[in-house]
Amino acid sequence: MRVLQITDPHLMADPDGALLGVKTRDSLDAVIAHAQADPRAPDFILATGDLAQDASETAYQAFAARLGGFSCPSAWVAGNHDDSALLQSVAGQHNADHRQILLGGWQIVMLDSSVHKKVHGYLAGHELAFLDQCLAEHPDTPAMVSLHHHPVTVGSGWMEDIGLHNRDAFWQMIDRHAQVRVVLWGHIHQELDCYRGDVRLLATPSTCIQFTSGSREFAVEEKAPGYRWLDLHPDGRLETGVRRALDFTFDLDVNSTGY
Repeated sequence: MRVLQITDPHLMADPDGALLGVKTRDSLDAVIAHAQADPRAPDFILATGDLAQDASETAYQAFAARLGGFSCPSAWVAGNHDDSALLQSVAGQHNADHRQILLGGWQIVMLDSSVHKKVHGYLAGHELAFLDQCLAEHPDTPAMVSLHHHPVTVGSGWMEDIGLHNRDAFWQMIDRHAQVRVVLWGHIHQELDCYRGDVRLLATPSTCIQFTSGSREFAVEEKAPGYRWLDLHPDGRLETGVRRALDFTFDLDVNSTGY
């Protein structure tokens, strides 16, 4: 099964809304056009947060309209810039509010790590209980767990306080379930592919601006927007990679100290 991860588009109610000089609807359009040009069509799309910059219904509907160009279902979870309840309401209108997905011999669990009006992430007790329940229901099915915030150190000093704050509780839960193969997230606006024990850790570029990897202070770099593809095999094998819309032109404010 081919799954796409699209993350951190930061759309706005204003069609010309821009983040550090990059019009976020235009950059998302470029990424989606790139994905649609691939002869291998996706079977599912995971949208892993910060779908809107302004938490507006207009932005969520604009996101839904763009995913409408694919002929497959999707599932959305909130990031720190989103309004979780509103996002889930709009997602429900488009059958994209599922958080436990059985697909191609895999289970995908989507977790809401957003904290109202905070940048950092936290998994409430009911989210951890939901994760435990989902994994316990299918102990022999390879699993991928997806959320917005990074649950590990990523090597950028300024990001350490804005990741998942209760990561120890999260990993204790993951360690109880040996079928978890992958943890996937957004938020860090850059590519990451490494391991924690037998669990593969994956993060994905934003469809708009990219943060400079390894930077101690906030910094952005002129890398093209992108997305991740994942091929899930029934035996638990995973193939994955990142693709970028290299033909998208933009004028990034590289001197910005935040947004």
